[in-house]
Amino acid sequence: MTTMMDNEKNIQEEELKEEQTAAAEPEDDEIPVAGAEPEPEDQEEAERESDKENAEPDGKETPEKAGEDEAMNAKYMRLMADFQNYRRRTEKEKSDIYAYANEKIVTQLLEVLDNFERALQHECEDKAYVEGMEMIFKQLSDVLEKSGLEEIKALGEDFDPNFHNAVMTEDNADYESGKVTGVMQKGYKLNNKVIRPSMVKVNN
Repeated sequence: MTTMMDNEKNIQEEELKEEQTAAAEPEDDEIPVAGAEPEPEDQEEAERESDKENAEPDGKETPEKAGEDEAMNAKYMRLMADFQNYRRRTEKEKSDIYAYANEKIVTQLLEVLDNFERALQHECEDKAYVEGMEMIFKQLSDVLEKSGLEEIKALGEDFDPNFHNAVMTEDNADYESGKVTGVMQKGYKLNNKVIRPSMVKVNN
């Protein structure tokens, strides 16, 4: 009798334990409680959606950004134009300095050339001496020509006040009116710049 009562008691205790265990386990289809924190994956997706909403539309820029870009481009173009003008100006200055750096000394040497020519026009019995003087004169002339010196053509040319300085006129049947009939002093150009006009006679 006692054994049967003990068995029933044990059965009741086991059933009570099973009921408590079932109550403690959550059901698979449990509905989430409102206000509960989302799972980590759901939270990341929500953040991405929020970033997309706050981001600017693709391919578009704000008016402020467009204005800044236009101002920068205009400033860049002005700087480029100023630089190009500066480079051209400095190149011209360097070219002028190179072309006319020797103008003063060449102008002074023109008198030496004049005296050489006058000396060579006189007759001399010493032929070797004359040949030596002619060689020196030619050497000096070649050096000056390499520096840009050029004789101005005058005899038989039309009178040009830009290159000729008329000191007298004459009636010469061998020349047409307005032609240069004689050269009193040769004129020269240095790199196409007149540094001394020709002193000439002009036919009436």
